[in-house]
Parts: sequence; structure tokens; C-alpha cells
Amino acid sequence: MPVTLLGAAEIRALAAELDVTPTKKLGQNFVVDANTVRKIVHVAEVAPGDRVVEVGPGLGSLTLAILEADASVTAVEIDHRLAERLPATAARHGVADGALTVVDADALRVTELPGDPSVLVANLPYNVSVPVLLHFLEHFPALDRGVVMVQAEVGERLAAPPGSKVYGAPSVKAAWYGPWRLAGTVSRQVFWPVPNVDSVLVGFHRAAEPRGDEELRKRTFAIVDAAFQQRRKMLRQATAGVLGGSAAAASVILESAGVAPTARGEDLSIEDYVRIAQAAGGGADS
Repeated sequence: MPVTLLGAAEIRALAAELDVTPTKKLGQNFVVDANTVRKIVHVAEVAPGDRVVEVGPGLGSLTLAILEADASVTAVEIDHRLAERLPATAARHGVADGALTVVDADALRVTELPGDPSVLVANLPYNVSVPVLLHFLEHFPALDRGVVMVQAEVGERLAAPPGSKVYGAPSVKAAWYGPWRLAGTVSRQVFWPVPNVDSVLVGFHRAAEPRGDEELRKRTFAIVDAAFQQRRKMLRQATAGVLGGSAAAASVILESAGVAPTARGEDLSIEDYVRIAQAAGGGADS
């Protein structure tokens, strides 16, 4: 029996049955268009046999599209009502036993997943999108690629290059794990309720080799946070608190890493930040 997808009428009926009222405040915009969820699965290059983790499956529209591609899904859902109902919805739409595993939990607290998924696919609300992505990339090194649908502002920032207007701390931290790209736009009309912001698809591939160990990552991220705490501030001032305690001490470390103390945080690449972190730690950590 082939897997079938949810239609708009069924999504609204499920929401009414479960007393789920989508709210813009929580970013609960359900996708009601089959072509859109299939597009996400296609862009994510989901193939038969893939093990996929989906964060926030909601009523299951994207979940079923992933399962339709003959992949297995581990779905992490914080809403108990939705987590409890999803297996029944999947079964009714032709999903084979064992293809779907539901984890009823807060994604930001999950540190273990059944099945060791290698692909991340999700429709993430604005307020948790970046923390969830960074959390999963940190804790699940088997995730080697993924595509997420996020608000355009978030996606553009994640994929932004150094020096661009929207480049920020999330851009640098995401780049620690590998390259990111904008992978398509999504019409507002495919959501229920219709949001008042644009959405995009953003994809990543994990770098073949890690940039360094956990100690180096934490040190790098601390320097990134300091550098972007006050935009347009020279690095020797912005990073003084984490690089020696003074602008003079920070300047010495920055210069030893080949970075001008007068540069600004938004002009540096992840490679620059890693070199600074290595210099601050007394050598190459990676």
C-alpha cells in the first residue's frame, strides 16, 4: 500500500479533533500543500533507506512525504497531543510498521536518537530554529546533511557570507559544521494559517573532517559571541573579555592569528575565528 499525504481538509479536521489552534506567536503554521512537502524532501535528497530525523512534525504533512520516499523517520515532537496522534495518522496513510518512531520530547533537550539518523528535515518555527539546528549538529555527528524550512530572515542569516549585511553569530556557528546554502523559497499560501513573513529552504552538508575538538568549538563560539555582542566594534575591544582581559592582550592574540585587531567581527570567516581560538589556547587544537 503506497503512502498517501495529508490534504488541507484533513489537516484542519485533525487540528480541530486534537484541539490544536495554530498560533503565529509559537510559529505553528502547518503546511497544507502536498507539492511543497515533496519539494522539501526532493531538495533534501532523501533516498530510499535513509534514516531521517524530523523536528516538530506537527500533524504529519512533511513526515508522510519523507516516508513516501521510502525513508524511515524519527520524529521529535514537544506537543504530547501531536506526538501521540502521529503514529495513527501514519498508519492510516499506509506507513509500514517500524518506519516511523516518535520521540515525545523537547528537541533542545534530546541528546540521543534511535536509529542514528543521517539526514535532518524540518519545518522550524522562528523562535527555536537556530538553537535547534546548532543543538542537533553538536549532539548528532552522524547527521551529514539536511534541509530545513525557516523564516526567510533566519535562512538568509544561516547562509550569509562574511561581510554581508545579515552575517552574524548564527552564520559563523553554523559554518563550524560545514557549508550552508539557500535552497529555495516557499509561498506563504501553502501554510495554515497564512503567515505574514516569507519562508525559505536552507540546506547544509557537514564537512568531511571536523574543524576541531569540543574544547576548540566552545572557545571559538565564545569568541564569536563576544565579537558580535556589539556590532561594528573593533575586535580588540569586543573580544577583550575572552582574550586576555584587555584590548592590548587581545591584540597580541589576534595578531598571532593573522587577524587585524582593528577588524570587525562581521568581516571574519569561521576559519579566522578558529585561528583566533587556537592562538588563544596556545596552539593548534584541530
